[in-house]
Amino acid sequence: MSFDHLQDQIRSLKNPTVAGLDTRVEYMPSFLLKKYTSRYGETLEAAAQAVLEFDCGLIDALTGVVPAVKPQAAYFECLGWRGMQVMEQVMGYAKEKGMFVIADIKRGDIGTTAAAYSEGWLGMTRVGSTDCPVFNADCVTLNGYMGSDAVKPFLRDCITQNKSAFVLAKTSNPSSVELQDMVAGDRLVYTAMGDLIQRWGADTIGKYGYTSLGAVIGATHPSVLKELRRRLDKTFFLVPGYGAQGGTAADVSCAFDELGRGAIVNASRSILCAWQKTGKDGRDYQEAARAAAEKMRDEILEYVTIM
Repeated sequence: MSFDHLQDQIRSLKNPTVAGLDTRVEYMPSFLLKKYTSRYGETLEAAAQAVLEFDCGLIDALTGVVPAVKPQAAYFECLGWRGMQVMEQVMGYAKEKGMFVIADIKRGDIGTTAAAYSEGWLGMTRVGSTDCPVFNADCVTLNGYMGSDAVKPFLRDCITQNKSAFVLAKTSNPSSVELQDMVAGDRLVYTAMGDLIQRWGADTIGKYGYTSLGAVIGATHPSVLKELRRRLDKTFFLVPGYGAQGGTAADVSCAFDELGRGAIVNASRSILCAWQKTGKDGRDYQEAARAAAEKMRDEILEYVTIM
């Protein structure tokens, strides 16, 4: 199963973290953007090419430190078709470097639409008699609040393509309480969703004891992490909210099992924008990103021992 591959990567690097690629134009050093605006003008093409160089530079810097990257589709979509082309290139480059790639797309539709999304991001699109890979992510994020119809097409591709998916359960944003903390019978909504995620993936348990369907649980809710880790013993966790959103190493330590497995912690801006704190012009963005990623890893390993 795909999460077996991710856990293998985590154990190899002794680092249970993923770097989110949420690149906006203002997150990049000005010299990098100017390199392309001088060629293409202040256009989407210039922005897309700058993002491509910046993200690939980050991947180069983080190779051998972090096991995975998580490109967020929204930041590529806002650059139009050029941005989506760059996202495909960035994902391919990360895979060439041996990284596990989580496409942060948070899709949540039903029927043939969900199936088409899954074909594009995890599976294959048939052209005549040929099955063609498209974005070919190792994993995606999903919104399962429309129920199993929104997840089953992805789960089928997880099984046939040896892929995986993280489904939103308890997110890190403050307003998540408006719905996710409501009482649903004898449970809270996020608990009910967590139970569904584990049930939907029950037949896909891999060698580490985790299914192909994981859950997104925010680092800003450590008590929830602890509660759901006990409850969802076969569910791999993606934990956003570390760093810029306020989550700490102590907070996320509750996400791991007794062997230090079963979770990966995301940080985005604290790595992408690390160069902004060095007092230089950003030409050190790779070194700054690597140092920030190593610092995050070391902070978490003070609380978590990976076996």
